[in-house]
Amino acid sequence: MRRRTVTSGGLDEVLDSLAAGPSAAGEEAPAPAAARPRERDRDQQELRTEFEFELPRGYVDDEGQVHRHGSMRLATARDELRPQIDLRVKENPAYLSVVLLSQVITQLGTITDVHAGVVERMYATDVAFLQDFYRRINSEGHTHAAVTCPLCHGAFEVDLSGGRLGES
Repeated sequence: MRRRTVTSGGLDEVLDSLAAGPSAAGEEAPAPAAARPRERDRDQQELRTEFEFELPRGYVDDEGQVHRHGSMRLATARDELRPQIDLRVKENPAYLSVVLLSQVITQLGTITDVHAGVVERMYATDVAFLQDFYRRINSEGHTHAAVTCPLCHGAFEVDLSGGRLGES
């Protein structure tokens, strides 16, 4: 494989030579992106950026309606950095999870504007669930966990994203 040094003046020449086709050294040019639509479609279908969940207790809004079902998107680098400059987080570092969760929760029941005030009014068990859920989808990229039954020692997988207690 040949190495090329590219300077700002020669960039157009290099791009033209790459677009012209295979080089004289017998190297094959990679297939154009249009010739590989199945690979690209498959990769795009496998990337999941939003995950549904069901809160153990549920958020109770001002009208007394309980919201349990919601969705959370994957966090971006900006989502992780933004709370660091938030004054509320600087005053109280424990507030970081409230700000972070409010940025990545896209929906909670019929509520589509989930802000820090909503997360503040959630029950502690629900916030703990959401913190663990956030960690799972952003670290491992999925909500399934391998578990072993303590009685029969059988191994199986459970989805941690929702469902009622005892369901898998």
